[in-house]
Amino acid sequence: MKKLDIKQVRPLIRMAMEEDLGSGDVTTNLLFQDGATAEARIVSREEIVVAGLPVLEEILRQYDERLTMTPHFRDGQSAHVGNKLATIRGPLRSMLSVERVMLNFLQRLSGIATTTSRYVRAIKGTRAKIYDTRKTLPGWRLLEKYAVRCGGGYNHRIGLYDGVLIKDNHLAELGKDFSTRIKRLVAEAQKLKGLKFIAVEVDHVDDQLNHVLKIPGIDIVLLDNMGQWQLKHAVEMRDAMCGRNGKPLLEASGNINLNNVSEIAQCGVDRIAVGAITHSAAAVDIGLDR
Repeated sequence: MKKLDIKQVRPLIRMAMEEDLGSGDVTTNLLFQDGATAEARIVSREEIVVAGLPVLEEILRQYDERLTMTPHFRDGQSAHVGNKLATIRGPLRSMLSVERVMLNFLQRLSGIATTTSRYVRAIKGTRAKIYDTRKTLPGWRLLEKYAVRCGGGYNHRIGLYDGVLIKDNHLAELGKDFSTRIKRLVAEAQKLKGLKFIAVEVDHVDDQLNHVLKIPGIDIVLLDNMGQWQLKHAVEMRDAMCGRNGKPLLEASGNINLNNVSEIAQCGVDRIAVGAITHSAAAVDIGLDR
């Protein structure tokens, strides 16, 4: 699993700390004297997949370098109710002041990892893999995509810059003779550096897919909002026209949830893009116990 580059998320961490702490924690400062030290445990209160422990270490370092954390789990591991995820030691004032920011990050990221893992388990035994989308909280994209990886999922393009995706609105503007123009675009895109893939979205199997499959150089065909019979038909068409070498890859997308993801995977698609693993993942219950 690709590790998180903590340098890229430091601005978000600083913003969150400034938002919460402001000019200082007046309650804690009134209650406790400076110099008091303590030890606390970060505890899972439900079944989760852990994500975000390196972020916690960075938060503690930024707030007060005297705070130390001993992790007892690694990101990507499953934790049960009551499991101690980490132990924190250091100044009591700092520990109490940083609690909410620290838990906000850990609960959110572990929630995404936990949700992703449920989708991954639901399609086990099929050829499909779960991918995320760009439906992320502004500023949180790198963190949320990291959490998806922790849950066993895979990352789609990070932004508009690292992958070509010709969507339905692009095709509508290209008109009926879209094949010729897409061929030229694909040839130009193949000369660019740093692209993860070249993909085309289709809404109809017989009216669009049959034309797209004839265009060389396309890595992925996104099958948008298609029912199971359409997905099976698309897989059969791809195999018949391109052979069973799996190129281009077929990706199902649109209105996918835990109730239907298994059936979609069994249609034979290679990838399933699920926006819900980021935009609808609930934060999990994790607490700081003294």
